[in-house]
Order: sequence, then structure tokens, then C-alpha cells
Amino acid sequence: MGFITKNLGKVTGSEQAAKAAQAAAGTQAQMAERGIEEQRRQFDALTELLRPYVEAGTPALQEQQAFLGLRGPESQQTAISALEQSPLFQSQVRQGEEALLQQASATGGLRGGNIQAALAQFRPQMLQQQIANQYANLGGMTVLGQKSAAGQAAAGMESAGGIADLLAQRGAAIAGGQLAKGGERRQLFGDLLSIGSMAAGAFGGGGAGMGGAAAQPTGGMGGGTGLRMPRF
Repeated sequence: MGFITKNLGKVTGSEQAAKAAQAAAGTQAQMAERGIEEQRRQFDALTELLRPYVEAGTPALQEQQAFLGLRGPESQQTAISALEQSPLFQSQVRQGEEALLQQASATGGLRGGNIQAALAQFRPQMLQQQIANQYANLGGMTVLGQKSAAGQAAAGMESAGGIADLLAQRGAAIAGGQLAKGGERRQLFGDLLSIGSMAAGAFGGGGAGMGGAAAQPTGGMGGGTGLRMPRF
């Protein structure tokens, strides 16, 4: 019986069908796994491209907070002092003061009180303007970092959705292969039942015919009175 069960699937084709279904399921699962790897690779590549912009936005935001005093008075004073001592600010102040002195010299007011008042007000005004400019420039970096981070997050969500779909396809493929294996066993069991039913019908009908054929010789010998015995 074990031999019949083992080879029945080859005869009926159920074994080949099950193997083909399992092979197809394995291929589908493998392709889904490759898709997952590609999704992750693309997301990692995008993250690496956006990393400098995301990282640039964080200190820019912190510097803006320092200028606004949101990180404490010491941080605010440090930010202002650093800007005041920067080469850019010093250069702008020097050029502005020289322009004021040249104008006063040309008009004969170099020793007048007006030029002294103008010089006294010029540096604080320049510092205030430079703080506003610096804050705006930092804001551009902050927005750039924010948009980069948002793009990275959107890509992450899209990648996660794609990976989830591929994982579902992979699970469905594996489940399909398992169902194909179970289907082969059910098919074998059904084939065995069909063969058993056919065999039972065949042997049952043949038995009746053999019984009828055997009855005839018995009946013929039973009618012995019709035979003539030879005379000696």
C-alpha cells in the first residue's frame, strides 16, 4: 500500500502539480524578498543624500533660538558677541565708519558733534541689522533642514508601505506553497478512494459472472437420469 501511495502522485500528476505550485510560490517569495531589499537600499541611499541638509538645519534652529533668548541669556549674549566679533561684521562696520568720516571731511564737519553722534549710533544700528540678517539666513537653513527631514520621513513612510505590501505577498506565496502541499495529499487521498471504488465495482460484477458459470456444470451433472449407460 505504501508503494502505491508513494507512486500514485506520479501517475496522476498531483505530485508534479504540487511541486510546480511550490516552485512558483518559492519564486514569488524570493522576488518579494528582493523587492524588500531594494526598497531598503533606496531608502538608505536617500537618507544619506539628505543627511547633510538635515544635520545643517538642527544647529541653525538652535542658533535662532539663541538669538531670541529661548536658550537662556548666556546663550543669547554668546551668539550676539560672536556675531559682533565676526570678520563680516567688523568689515562692514569699518567700511561704514570710514564712509561717514570721508563724508564729514568733505563737508568740513569732521570735528562737529553730528559726526560723533553718527559714529556712536552707527555700530549699534549695524549690529541690530546684522542680527536680523543673520536670523533670516539661519531661517533659510532651518527651513532647508525641515524640508529635508520631511522628505526623508515621507520616503520612509512610502518605503514602509512598500515593504509591508511585499511582506504580505511573500506571506501569501509561502502560504500558497503550503496549501499546494496539503492539496497534493488531499488529491492522493481522493485518488485512492476513486481507485478503491472502481476496484470494488469491478470485482463485485465479475464475482457474479463467475458464480453463474460455475452453476452450469453442477446443474448438468445433477441431471444424470438423462444419460444412457452403455450395455455390455
